[in-house]
Amino acid sequence: MQLGTRWNVGGEPPARLPETMVVAVRGVEDELAAESVDTATWGWTLTFLEGKPIVELDDGTSIHLDALGHAQVTNPDDAGEED
Repeated sequence: MQLGTRWNVGGEPPARLPETMVVAVRGVEDELAAESVDTATWGWTLTFLEGKPIVELDDGTSIHLDALGHAQVTNPDDAGEED
């Protein structure tokens, strides 16, 4: 595992983050904003496990790429339900 980079919710993600994951990050942020969740102190952490990016939000939401390169979002409430 490569320890990673942090950035604030709403901030600019690292340039090395794949575009499909950037889109997923923005989607999660949009959902939180729509629910009026206060994310002023929240941040994302990007790490790499076996060369693959994994992004985690301070609330436990995580995003990873599946075998086809699609971003998969796992919310802390349904972490046990992932395919």
